[in-house]
Amino acid sequence: MLVVIVGSGGREHALALACAADADVVVVPGSPGIEDHDSGIWVSGPVGETQLLDILVAYKADLYVIGPEQPLVDGLADSLRARGCVVFGPGADGAALEGSKALLKEVLDSAGVPCATSVTCRTEAEARAALEDLSEGYVVKTDGLAAGKGVLVTDDLDEAIADAVAKLRGQSFGAAGRTVVVEERLSGPEISVFFVCDGRRAVALPAAQDHKRLLDDDHGPNTGGMGAFSPVPGVGDEVLAELCRDFAEPTLHELTRRGIDFRGVLFGGFMLTSSGPRLLEYNVRFGDPETQVVLPRFDGSLVGLLMCAAQGDVTRAAPWRVRPDAVVAVVAAAAGYPVAPETGAPIAGLEEVGAVPDVRVLHAGTGFDLETGWFVNGGRVLNVVASGATLDEARERAYEGLACISWPGLQYRSDIGAAGLAAAPTLI
Repeated sequence: MLVVIVGSGGREHALALACAADADVVVVPGSPGIEDHDSGIWVSGPVGETQLLDILVAYKADLYVIGPEQPLVDGLADSLRARGCVVFGPGADGAALEGSKALLKEVLDSAGVPCATSVTCRTEAEARAALEDLSEGYVVKTDGLAAGKGVLVTDDLDEAIADAVAKLRGQSFGAAGRTVVVEERLSGPEISVFFVCDGRRAVALPAAQDHKRLLDDDHGPNTGGMGAFSPVPGVGDEVLAELCRDFAEPTLHELTRRGIDFRGVLFGGFMLTSSGPRLLEYNVRFGDPETQVVLPRFDGSLVGLLMCAAQGDVTRAAPWRVRPDAVVAVVAAAAGYPVAPETGAPIAGLEEVGAVPDVRVLHAGTGFDLETGWFVNGGRVLNVVASGATLDEARERAYEGLACISWPGLQYRSDIGAAGLAAAPTLI
Protein backbone atom coordinates (compact mmCIF):
# COMPACT_ATOMS: atom_id res chain seq x y z
CA MET A 1 0.00 0.00 0.00
CA LEU A 2 1.17 3.54 -0.79
CA VAL A 3 0.15 6.62 1.19
CA VAL A 4 0.98 10.12 -0.04
CA ILE A 5 1.04 12.90 2.57
CA VAL A 6 0.94 16.53 1.46
CA GLY A 7 3.05 18.94 3.52
CA SER A 8 6.54 19.45 4.88
CA GLY A 9 6.44 20.20 8.62
CA GLY A 10 6.54 18.45 11.97
CA ARG A 11 2.91 17.40 11.67
CA GLU A 12 3.63 15.66 8.36
CA HIS A 13 6.73 14.02 9.84
CA ALA A 14 4.56 12.59 12.65
CA LEU A 15 1.89 11.43 10.17
CA ALA A 16 4.53 9.78 7.99
CA LEU A 17 6.00 7.84 10.91
CA ALA A 18 2.54 6.65 12.01
CA CYS A 19 1.47 5.64 8.49
CA ALA A 20 4.79 3.90 7.76
CA ALA A 21 3.79 1.15 10.19
CA ASP A 22 1.32 -0.13 7.56
CA ALA A 23 2.37 1.35 4.23
CA ASP A 24 5.07 2.89 2.12
CA VAL A 25 4.88 6.67 2.46
CA VAL A 26 5.79 9.57 0.19
CA VAL A 27 5.64 13.11 1.62
CA VAL A 28 5.11 15.87 -0.95
CA PRO A 29 7.14 18.06 -0.92
CA GLY A 30 8.50 16.86 2.44
CA SER A 31 11.96 17.83 3.61
CA PRO A 32 15.35 16.11 4.00
CA GLY A 33 14.72 15.59 7.72
CA ILE A 34 11.49 13.66 7.07
CA GLU A 35 13.01 11.21 4.60
CA ASP A 36 13.82 7.83 6.18
CA HIS A 37 14.17 4.97 3.73
CA ASP A 38 14.72 2.44 6.52
CA SER A 39 11.21 3.30 7.80
CA GLY A 40 9.71 3.32 4.29
CA ILE A 41 9.40 7.12 4.06
CA TRP A 42 10.39 9.06 0.91
CA VAL A 43 10.00 12.70 0.00
CA SER A 44 9.43 14.26 -3.41
CA GLY A 45 11.48 17.41 -2.85
CA PRO A 46 10.39 20.86 -4.07
CA VAL A 47 7.24 20.93 -6.18
CA GLY A 48 5.91 23.94 -8.11
CA GLU A 49 2.37 25.00 -7.26
CA THR A 50 1.18 24.40 -10.82
CA GLN A 51 2.78 20.95 -10.83
CA LEU A 52 1.40 19.73 -7.51
CA LEU A 53 -1.79 18.04 -8.68
CA ASP A 54 -0.20 16.19 -11.60
CA ILE A 55 2.69 14.99 -9.44
CA LEU A 56 0.33 13.75 -6.72
CA VAL A 57 -1.88 11.87 -9.17
CA ALA A 58 1.17 10.32 -10.84
CA TYR A 59 1.97 8.43 -7.65
CA LYS A 60 -1.31 6.46 -7.99
CA ALA A 61 -1.43 6.16 -4.20
CA ASP A 62 -4.01 4.12 -2.35
CA LEU A 63 -4.63 7.03 0.03
CA TYR A 64 -3.86 10.76 0.02
CA VAL A 65 -3.65 12.67 3.32
CA ILE A 66 -3.53 16.48 3.12
CA GLY A 67 -1.71 18.06 6.06
CA PRO A 68 -1.85 21.90 5.86
CA GLU A 69 -4.96 24.06 5.76
CA GLN A 70 -4.15 26.20 2.71
CA PRO A 71 -4.33 23.42 0.06
CA LEU A 72 -7.57 22.20 1.64
CA VAL A 73 -9.12 25.67 1.46
CA ASP A 74 -7.84 25.92 -2.12
CA GLY A 75 -9.73 22.75 -3.07
CA LEU A 76 -6.89 20.23 -3.49
CA ALA A 77 -9.02 17.41 -2.07
CA ASP A 78 -11.74 18.17 -4.64
CA SER A 79 -9.23 18.10 -7.48
CA LEU A 80 -7.80 14.77 -6.35
CA ARG A 81 -11.25 13.20 -5.93
CA ALA A 82 -12.16 14.38 -9.43
CA ARG A 83 -9.20 12.30 -10.64
CA GLY A 84 -10.52 9.20 -8.84
CA CYS A 85 -8.25 9.40 -5.77
CA VAL A 86 -9.16 8.34 -2.22
CA VAL A 87 -8.52 11.40 -0.07
CA PHE A 88 -8.53 12.07 3.66
CA GLY A 89 -9.27 15.77 3.91
CA PRO A 90 -12.38 17.87 3.32
CA GLY A 91 -13.28 19.55 0.06
CA ALA A 92 -13.20 23.33 -0.24
CA ASP A 93 -16.78 23.58 1.05
CA GLY A 94 -15.86 21.80 4.30
CA ALA A 95 -12.47 23.49 4.58
CA ALA A 96 -14.27 26.84 4.57
CA LEU A 97 -14.93 26.22 8.27
CA GLU A 98 -11.29 27.13 8.82
CA GLY A 99 -11.06 29.51 5.90
CA SER A 100 -13.76 31.77 7.36
CA LYS A 101 -14.42 32.11 11.08
CA ALA A 102 -17.57 34.05 10.27
CA LEU A 103 -18.93 31.06 8.34
CA LEU A 104 -17.87 28.76 11.16
CA LYS A 105 -19.90 30.77 13.66
CA GLU A 106 -22.92 30.61 11.37
CA VAL A 107 -22.62 26.81 11.13
CA LEU A 108 -22.14 26.39 14.88
CA ASP A 109 -25.16 28.53 15.66
CA SER A 110 -27.29 26.50 13.25
CA ALA A 111 -25.98 23.24 14.75
CA GLY A 112 -26.64 24.38 18.32
CA VAL A 113 -23.03 23.79 19.35
CA PRO A 114 -22.07 25.51 22.64
CA CYS A 115 -19.50 28.22 21.94
CA ALA A 116 -18.61 31.80 22.84
CA THR A 117 -21.03 34.53 21.87
CA SER A 118 -19.65 36.50 18.96
CA VAL A 119 -20.22 39.32 16.49
CA THR A 120 -18.88 39.37 12.93
CA CYS A 121 -17.53 42.83 12.09
CA ARG A 122 -16.63 44.32 8.71
CA THR A 123 -16.12 47.93 9.72
CA GLU A 124 -14.15 49.69 12.43
CA ALA A 125 -17.33 51.11 13.89
CA GLU A 126 -18.90 47.64 14.16
CA ALA A 127 -15.78 46.23 15.85
CA ARG A 128 -15.54 49.11 18.30
CA ALA A 129 -19.21 48.78 19.26
CA ALA A 130 -18.94 45.01 19.68
CA LEU A 131 -15.88 45.31 21.88
CA GLU A 132 -17.33 48.10 24.01
CA ASP A 133 -20.37 45.90 24.60
CA LEU A 134 -18.17 43.30 26.33
CA SER A 135 -17.10 43.63 29.95
CA GLU A 136 -14.80 40.75 30.96
CA GLY A 137 -12.05 40.32 28.42
CA TYR A 138 -11.87 40.50 24.65
CA VAL A 139 -11.09 38.14 21.79
CA VAL A 140 -10.44 39.40 18.25
CA LYS A 141 -10.01 36.86 15.43
CA THR A 142 -9.12 37.28 11.79
CA ASP A 143 -11.82 35.81 9.59
CA GLY A 144 -9.38 34.16 7.18
CA LEU A 145 -6.30 31.96 7.51
CA ALA A 146 -3.51 33.35 9.66
CA ALA A 147 -1.27 30.32 10.35
CA GLY A 148 -2.56 30.07 13.92
CA LYS A 149 -1.47 33.62 14.76
CA GLY A 150 -4.60 35.67 14.02
CA VAL A 151 -6.20 35.66 17.48
CA LEU A 152 -5.77 38.33 20.16
CA VAL A 153 -6.90 37.54 23.71
CA THR A 154 -6.65 40.49 26.09
CA ASP A 155 -8.20 42.26 29.09
CA ASP A 156 -7.29 45.68 27.63
CA LEU A 157 -10.11 47.31 25.63
CA ASP A 158 -7.79 49.79 23.91
CA GLU A 159 -5.47 46.97 22.82
CA ALA A 160 -8.44 45.00 21.46
CA ILE A 161 -9.73 48.00 19.49
CA ALA A 162 -6.27 48.73 18.07
CA ASP A 163 -5.87 45.10 17.03
CA ALA A 164 -9.28 45.00 15.34
CA VAL A 165 -8.55 48.24 13.47
CA ALA A 166 -5.15 46.97 12.27
CA LYS A 167 -6.75 43.75 11.01
CA LEU A 168 -9.65 45.49 9.28
CA ARG A 169 -7.26 47.89 7.55
CA GLY A 170 -5.20 44.95 6.26
CA GLN A 171 -2.15 46.08 8.24
CA SER A 172 -1.54 42.86 10.22
CA PHE A 173 -2.93 39.94 8.19
CA GLY A 174 -3.74 41.43 4.81
CA ALA A 175 -6.98 40.29 3.21
CA ALA A 176 -7.48 37.59 5.88
CA GLY A 177 -8.27 40.29 8.44
CA ARG A 178 -10.66 42.45 6.41
CA THR A 179 -13.43 40.81 8.42
CA VAL A 180 -12.98 40.09 12.13
CA VAL A 181 -14.92 38.07 14.68
CA VAL A 182 -15.23 39.61 18.15
CA GLU A 183 -15.95 37.13 20.95
CA GLU A 184 -16.50 37.09 24.66
CA ARG A 185 -13.47 35.83 26.55
CA LEU A 186 -14.05 32.47 28.19
CA SER A 187 -11.96 31.10 31.04
CA GLY A 188 -10.75 27.62 31.90
CA PRO A 189 -8.27 25.02 30.66
CA GLU A 190 -7.99 24.57 26.89
CA ILE A 191 -7.81 21.19 25.18
CA SER A 192 -7.45 20.02 21.59
CA VAL A 193 -9.35 17.02 20.21
CA PHE A 194 -9.12 15.49 16.73
CA PHE A 195 -12.34 13.99 15.40
CA VAL A 196 -11.79 11.64 12.45
CA CYS A 197 -14.92 12.06 10.31
CA ASP A 198 -16.42 10.03 7.47
CA GLY A 199 -19.12 12.54 6.51
CA ARG A 200 -21.71 11.27 8.97
CA ARG A 201 -19.85 9.87 11.99
CA ALA A 202 -16.89 10.97 14.10
CA VAL A 203 -14.27 9.13 16.15
CA ALA A 204 -12.30 11.04 18.80
CA LEU A 205 -8.55 10.60 19.23
CA PRO A 206 -6.88 11.26 22.61
CA ALA A 207 -6.95 14.85 23.85
CA ALA A 208 -3.89 17.09 23.95
CA GLN A 209 -3.07 20.52 25.27
CA ASP A 210 -1.21 23.08 23.18
CA HIS A 211 0.91 26.06 24.26
CA LYS A 212 0.26 28.92 21.84
CA ARG A 213 2.22 31.80 23.35
CA LEU A 214 5.90 32.23 22.62
CA LEU A 215 7.08 32.59 26.23
CA ASP A 216 6.71 30.76 29.54
CA ASP A 217 3.52 31.22 31.55
CA ASP A 218 1.64 32.09 28.35
CA HIS A 219 3.32 35.43 27.76
CA GLY A 220 4.38 36.93 24.47
CA PRO A 221 2.80 36.81 21.03
CA ASN A 222 0.71 34.00 19.60
CA THR A 223 2.55 31.40 17.57
CA GLY A 224 1.63 28.33 15.58
CA GLY A 225 2.28 26.36 18.81
CA MET A 226 5.36 26.01 21.02
CA GLY A 227 4.68 22.54 22.37
CA ALA A 228 2.00 20.13 23.50
CA PHE A 229 1.33 17.18 25.77
CA SER A 230 -1.02 14.21 26.02
CA PRO A 231 -2.90 12.89 27.94
CA VAL A 232 -4.67 15.83 29.54
CA PRO A 233 -5.47 14.95 33.17
CA GLY A 234 -9.19 14.45 33.66
CA VAL A 235 -10.03 14.13 29.96
CA GLY A 236 -10.74 10.45 29.47
CA ASP A 237 -13.02 8.32 27.33
CA GLU A 238 -16.26 9.59 28.89
CA VAL A 239 -15.39 13.23 28.24
CA LEU A 240 -14.29 12.46 24.68
CA ALA A 241 -17.54 10.60 24.03
CA GLU A 242 -19.52 13.58 25.31
CA LEU A 243 -17.56 16.00 23.12
CA CYS A 244 -18.18 13.77 20.13
CA ARG A 245 -21.92 13.57 20.87
CA ASP A 246 -22.49 17.25 21.73
CA PHE A 247 -20.08 18.94 19.31
CA ALA A 248 -18.69 16.89 16.43
CA GLU A 249 -21.83 14.95 15.53
CA PRO A 250 -24.20 17.99 15.51
CA THR A 251 -21.63 19.81 13.37
CA LEU A 252 -21.50 16.94 10.86
CA HIS A 253 -25.31 16.80 10.82
CA GLU A 254 -25.47 20.50 9.97
CA LEU A 255 -22.79 20.14 7.29
CA THR A 256 -24.72 17.24 5.76
CA ARG A 257 -27.88 19.37 5.77
CA ARG A 258 -25.92 21.95 3.78
CA GLY A 259 -24.80 19.32 1.28
CA ILE A 260 -21.22 19.13 2.59
CA ASP A 261 -19.65 15.65 2.80
CA PHE A 262 -16.91 16.21 5.36
CA ARG A 263 -14.29 13.43 5.25
CA GLY A 264 -11.28 14.50 7.24
CA VAL A 265 -10.37 15.92 10.63
CA LEU A 266 -12.51 18.27 12.66
CA PHE A 267 -9.90 19.66 15.03
CA GLY A 268 -11.77 21.09 17.98
CA GLY A 269 -10.25 23.62 20.35
CA PHE A 270 -12.29 23.57 23.57
CA MET A 271 -12.41 25.69 26.69
CA LEU A 272 -13.44 23.71 29.76
CA THR A 273 -15.45 26.41 31.54
CA SER A 274 -17.18 26.22 34.91
CA SER A 275 -20.48 25.76 33.05
CA GLY A 276 -19.19 23.02 30.75
CA PRO A 277 -17.14 22.73 27.56
CA ARG A 278 -17.35 25.45 24.94
CA LEU A 279 -15.96 25.20 21.43
CA LEU A 280 -13.45 27.93 20.63
CA GLU A 281 -13.10 26.97 16.97
CA TYR A 282 -12.66 24.13 14.52
CA ASN A 283 -9.76 23.64 12.21
CA VAL A 284 -10.11 21.18 9.36
CA ARG A 285 -6.80 19.28 9.57
CA PHE A 286 -4.52 17.69 12.10
CA GLY A 287 -3.08 20.30 14.47
CA ASP A 288 0.58 21.13 14.86
CA PRO A 289 2.15 20.37 17.36
CA GLU A 290 -0.73 18.34 18.85
CA THR A 291 -0.39 15.64 16.18
CA GLN A 292 3.16 15.01 17.37
CA VAL A 293 1.91 13.93 20.83
CA VAL A 294 -1.41 12.31 19.91
CA LEU A 295 -0.25 9.88 17.22
CA PRO A 296 2.46 8.21 19.37
CA ARG A 297 -0.37 7.24 21.75
CA PHE A 298 -2.48 5.72 18.95
CA ASP A 299 -2.07 1.94 19.02
CA GLY A 300 -3.54 0.51 15.85
CA SER A 301 -3.60 1.09 12.11
CA LEU A 302 -3.80 4.82 11.46
CA VAL A 303 -3.79 4.13 7.73
CA GLY A 304 -6.78 1.82 8.15
CA LEU A 305 -8.72 4.40 10.17
CA LEU A 306 -8.05 7.24 7.72
CA MET A 307 -8.79 5.00 4.72
CA CYS A 308 -12.17 3.96 6.13
CA ALA A 309 -13.03 7.59 6.91
CA ALA A 310 -12.02 8.66 3.40
CA GLN A 311 -14.23 5.89 1.94
CA GLY A 312 -17.21 7.03 4.02
CA ASP A 313 -17.52 4.41 6.76
CA VAL A 314 -15.30 4.83 9.79
CA THR A 315 -17.11 1.93 11.52
CA ARG A 316 -15.22 -0.51 9.27
CA ALA A 317 -11.87 0.44 10.81
CA ALA A 318 -10.11 -2.20 12.87
CA PRO A 319 -10.27 -1.69 16.64
CA TRP A 320 -7.51 0.40 18.18
CA ARG A 321 -6.53 1.46 21.66
CA VAL A 322 -4.72 4.32 23.38
CA ARG A 323 -1.27 3.68 24.78
CA PRO A 324 -1.03 4.63 28.46
CA ASP A 325 2.29 6.49 28.02
CA ALA A 326 2.46 10.26 28.32
CA VAL A 327 4.00 12.20 25.42
CA VAL A 328 5.48 15.72 25.43
CA ALA A 329 6.64 17.73 22.40
CA VAL A 330 8.76 20.85 22.80
CA VAL A 331 9.19 23.15 19.80
CA ALA A 332 12.63 24.61 19.09
CA ALA A 333 12.09 27.84 17.15
CA ALA A 334 14.32 30.18 15.17
CA ALA A 335 15.53 33.54 16.39
CA GLY A 336 12.95 36.21 15.55
CA TYR A 337 10.02 33.80 15.42
CA PRO A 338 7.06 34.41 15.03
CA VAL A 339 7.51 37.90 13.55
CA ALA A 340 10.63 37.55 11.37
CA PRO A 341 12.34 34.13 11.70
CA GLU A 342 16.07 34.16 11.00
CA THR A 343 17.11 31.26 8.77
CA GLY A 344 20.47 29.81 7.82
CA ALA A 345 21.98 29.15 11.28
CA PRO A 346 23.80 25.80 11.55
CA ILE A 347 22.17 23.23 13.84
CA ALA A 348 24.40 21.28 16.23
CA GLY A 349 23.69 18.26 18.40
CA LEU A 350 21.13 16.24 16.45
CA GLU A 351 23.27 13.12 16.63
CA GLU A 352 23.52 13.38 20.44
CA VAL A 353 19.74 13.36 20.91
CA GLY A 354 19.64 9.71 19.87
CA ALA A 355 21.31 8.75 23.13
CA VAL A 356 18.36 10.01 25.21
CA PRO A 357 15.85 7.16 25.81
CA ASP A 358 12.40 7.43 24.24
CA VAL A 359 13.12 10.72 22.49
CA ARG A 360 12.61 11.45 18.81
CA VAL A 361 13.31 14.63 16.86
CA LEU A 362 10.79 15.62 14.19
CA HIS A 363 11.83 18.08 11.51
CA ALA A 364 9.55 21.06 11.02
CA GLY A 365 11.73 23.73 9.39
CA THR A 366 15.21 22.40 8.60
CA GLY A 367 17.41 22.23 5.55
CA PHE A 368 20.48 20.14 4.77
CA ASP A 369 23.71 21.08 3.01
CA LEU A 370 26.10 18.33 1.96
CA GLU A 371 29.11 20.35 3.12
CA THR A 372 27.86 22.09 6.27
CA GLY A 373 25.02 19.80 7.45
CA TRP A 374 21.68 20.76 9.01
CA PHE A 375 20.56 24.38 9.17
CA VAL A 376 17.56 26.47 10.26
CA ASN A 377 15.07 26.84 7.39
CA GLY A 378 11.84 27.95 9.03
CA GLY A 379 10.19 29.50 12.08
CA ARG A 380 9.41 26.35 14.03
CA VAL A 381 12.50 24.29 13.34
CA LEU A 382 12.40 21.06 15.35
CA ASN A 383 9.99 19.15 17.60
CA VAL A 384 11.64 17.21 20.41
CA VAL A 385 9.12 14.48 21.26
CA ALA A 386 9.49 12.24 24.31
CA SER A 387 7.39 9.54 25.93
CA GLY A 388 7.38 8.27 29.48
CA ALA A 389 5.34 6.31 31.98
CA THR A 390 4.26 9.64 33.50
CA LEU A 391 3.94 13.19 32.23
CA ASP A 392 6.79 14.26 34.48
CA GLU A 393 9.06 11.57 33.04
CA ALA A 394 8.15 12.54 29.47
CA ARG A 395 8.89 16.21 30.24
CA GLU A 396 12.28 15.39 31.71
CA ARG A 397 13.26 13.35 28.67
CA ALA A 398 12.04 15.99 26.21
CA TYR A 399 14.12 18.71 27.83
CA GLU A 400 17.10 16.41 28.17
CA GLY A 401 16.90 15.83 24.41
CA LEU A 402 16.45 19.52 23.69
CA ALA A 403 19.55 20.35 25.74
CA CYS A 404 21.64 18.48 23.16
CA ILE A 405 20.59 20.84 20.36
CA SER A 406 21.87 24.33 19.70
CA TRP A 407 22.04 27.15 17.18
CA PRO A 408 22.35 30.94 17.59
CA GLY A 409 19.09 32.42 18.84
CA LEU A 410 17.28 29.11 19.50
CA GLN A 411 13.98 29.76 21.33
CA TYR A 412 11.86 27.37 23.36
CA ARG A 413 9.48 27.32 26.31
CA SER A 414 10.64 25.66 29.52
CA ASP A 415 7.13 24.97 30.85
CA ILE A 416 5.60 22.63 28.26
CA GLY A 417 3.42 20.13 30.11
CA ALA A 418 3.75 21.88 33.47
CA ALA A 419 0.03 22.71 33.50
CA GLY A 420 -0.75 19.02 33.23
CA LEU A 421 1.23 18.34 36.40
CA ALA A 422 -0.40 21.12 38.40
CA ALA A 423 -3.94 19.78 38.69
CA ALA A 424 -6.66 18.06 36.76
CA PRO A 425 -8.98 20.56 35.07
CA THR A 426 -12.54 21.08 36.20
CA LEU A 427 -14.65 19.23 33.70
CA ILE A 428 -18.23 18.74 32.66
